[in-house]
Amino acid sequence: MKSADFRPSLFLTASLTLLLALGSAPLAGSPVEPILALARKEKSAVLATLKEIVSVESGSTDTEGLEQLAGYLTERLKEAGGKVEVIVPGAEIYRMEDTPEKPGKMVKATFLGTGTGKILLLAHMDTVYLRGTLARQPFRVDGDRAYGLGIADDKQGVALVLHVLALLKSLDFHDYGLLTVLINGDEEISSPASRALLTKLGAEHDTVLSFEGTRVEADKLALATSGIASITLSVQGRGSHSGSAPEKGVNALDELAFQIMQTRNFSEPALGLKMNWTQAHGGVAHNVIPPAASASADVRVQRVADYDRIEQRVREQIKTKLLPESVIQLNFERRRPPLEPTDASRALAKYAQQIYSELGKELVVDEKAEGGGTDAAFAALKAKGPVIERFGLQGYGAHSSENEYVLISSIEPRLYLATRLIMDFSQHKTEK
Repeated sequence: MKSADFRPSLFLTASLTLLLALGSAPLAGSPVEPILALARKEKSAVLATLKEIVSVESGSTDTEGLEQLAGYLTERLKEAGGKVEVIVPGAEIYRMEDTPEKPGKMVKATFLGTGTGKILLLAHMDTVYLRGTLARQPFRVDGDRAYGLGIADDKQGVALVLHVLALLKSLDFHDYGLLTVLINGDEEISSPASRALLTKLGAEHDTVLSFEGTRVEADKLALATSGIASITLSVQGRGSHSGSAPEKGVNALDELAFQIMQTRNFSEPALGLKMNWTQAHGGVAHNVIPPAASASADVRVQRVADYDRIEQRVREQIKTKLLPESVIQLNFERRRPPLEPTDASRALAKYAQQIYSELGKELVVDEKAEGGGTDAAFAALKAKGPVIERFGLQGYGAHSSENEYVLISSIEPRLYLATRLIMDFSQHKTEK
């Protein structure tokens, strides 16, 4: 027996049944009214879900908060009809410099249908905020804006996935073969525990829809996201008294400064390749020649091949030293691959634009990475079908301490878009 929360009206059910029986899409420029009506009705429920999950602090290292959200999502996904598995990170963790001992769990739900298409939906529950920040940024609504901790990145994506499932259940739609949901708790720290599973699931599904948000000023989908790497340059020198015997030392800070200066212009904007030194440390006391120093750089790429290009260039350049006795070590850490556009992704995104136009709205499809990286790229590594990012709400202020919000007016169109695309992909209409 269906829950009253998901039971459609007789009119909506009959209308949708008629549309599906005819086996045709709506007239050009005309939305499917039963789906649009449900999306409109679902708006208040989405806001209620947002309030619940935004009110749980879940930073990437906040074990208690992530555990609480994993339990909440488990129950919600079971209510939606899914077979739910909570995955505890194990031996597959990819260890990086900032990887916590126990990264957050993953919540995976599967929904078996009567068709053949396999669709993967992605979102993440972790945020960048430390525990205690919630008091300064509680959930609140002001006009068309819903504010809250991590609401734009990516708790809106979690809420949208839950309510897309609610719409599909209300519509009694099961024409997909397999619908899989994966919500991880380590995206903000480059997904050390979930990356292997993301890649595996991406290869096992026919399409991947990722629910990171889009910007207030740009209602878009993304076919590309940046790859992210980090460089750590460590210099070993020799300490000495800076007043009585500076000549006996090997100044690690001098060498580090030299290396930074000779690699400072390695960015190639035309290729979307960016390398910027962002942190430096060195020295032990004001009267000691620094025996050691280190610096780190942030690297962004748009093509996997550019990782090798920039790493080789840096390694070759640092062979030239200011102080011959200094010892230099370089660690190049590939934190996240780029998502690159494919013909399959372009075709599905073009179909999504047609769906959005039914609402009288223009959907931008961006093939150029903006600089941020997402989990869609891990899912795309071995995927054969389309992988598209930014199915989430329009928002602003991700990673900020006071101003993070989403546009309430974007809930209805984004619910409609994702639901329609899942339904049409399942019925092979996107291939026509």
